[in-house]
Formats: sequence, C-alpha cells, structure tokens
Amino acid sequence: MSGINTNYSYLFELMFGTKSSKSSSKGIVNSFKISDISSRSVQSQLRAAGIDTNSKQYKAVISEMMKTAGETGAMFTNVQAIKNRMSGYNSDGEYTAGGLIVPGMLANGIPESERHKIINISEDARQKMFENCKREFIAENGIANGDTTKRSDVFRAFQLSIKKEDRLKGTWTLEQYERQYNKAFYEAVKAADPSWKPGKQIPAGVLDGITRESIDKSLVKTQGQYGETFTRGINTLV
Repeated sequence: MSGINTNYSYLFELMFGTKSSKSSSKGIVNSFKISDISSRSVQSQLRAAGIDTNSKQYKAVISEMMKTAGETGAMFTNVQAIKNRMSGYNSDGEYTAGGLIVPGMLANGIPESERHKIINISEDARQKMFENCKREFIAENGIANGDTTKRSDVFRAFQLSIKKEDRLKGTWTLEQYERQYNKAFYEAVKAADPSWKPGKQIPAGVLDGITRESIDKSLVKTQGQYGETFTRGINTLV
C-alpha cells in the first residue's frame, strides 16, 4: 500500500463539530496540524477569528486536543472546530457543556473516597429536598417518575449555592438525605397499610406527621460500600 498519502482532516473536522462536510481543497488548506498550533501563522489565524489564545477556555480546549492527537500531534483541526469546542467551556476553562453542567460537578479523576463524603448541608437545602420528595412521593403514589420529577432542579439550585470545591461532596450528601426521606415515607405508608405497594393510592394524611427535622435527628453517619452514608439510628419519626 506504499505511495498512498492519507489525510484524516475530513474525519477529524467532523469529529470536532465543524460545519463543513466537504473534502474540498479549501477545507484542507484551512486545516492545520495540532502540532503546529503554536506557530505564528496558525496563531494569526486564530486571533483574526476572534479567539483569545490567552484565555483559559482556549488553553483547556488545546490541552484536550493535544491529548487526543498524541505525542506527534499529527492530526488536523481548524479554526471553526476550536471555536466550537471553546463554546463548551466557561471563562475558567471548565467544561460545562455550554452551561448544562454546573462547574465543579465533573468527577473525572476524583476517587469516590474523596467525593462520597458526608458534609454539612444547610437546613434550607434539606427542607427543599424534603418538600420535593414528599410532594412527588404523594403525587406518584411512591413510584419514582423520571419524566415529571423536579429533583434535578433542586440539586442544581443547591450546587450553585455552595462553594465549587464542595459541590461533589455536597451533592452526594444531599442524595443521602433524599434517600432517607423517601425511605421514611415508604415505611410510614407500609405501617399504615401493610398491603400497600408503590403505585397504589396512598392513604390520605398518612405522611402529615412526618417532619424533615424528625428524620434528620434519627440519622447516623456510617461508612458504606460506596462511601459515607446515613442509617437511621432512631425509629421514631414523629
């Protein structure tokens, strides 16, 4: 197969979301090797396109592209591909998928032993989670409904309310509270009606006496298989 010179710029452009899907000579001319990214000519193209090559966004994108390209950097990209990638990062160089991901919530490279920890959560955040759990538990008769739940909204608002470095641990902790709230509701309904199963109508008023404070006071921090979690050390909820 000697004598065949394969140019992978077309596939690389598609992979990085460029608009062009034509292997025209113009597309090849506008492409450049990753290894040439710091050259004067390429840097001039980038600046002319309005890219701030000193920004954390740009540096984060180039760092990821260099990892993909490997040691030789013998893969191709272009200005538009870089701009497309930069739109997924914030001004601090953090990947946010264009704002869909809260900064600090990417767990890549962070072991569970560091992020699956119980930390202090404000009463306001716990109360909002409790109210959402109770409302959805009653509305769906104890069945978790991924189509209607607002739990993601509760988590996102909480994440944005605390320090970035606490967001993974805080989210894990709030998830443990959420689990215990739902467990308490389930046990209360079963105590009132042993024949009850998720999906069956919940007896009116059966959850009225359960408060968030009563559940929180019963919780004991323990070390579980996947990290720190809660168990209930006190059975009385009211």
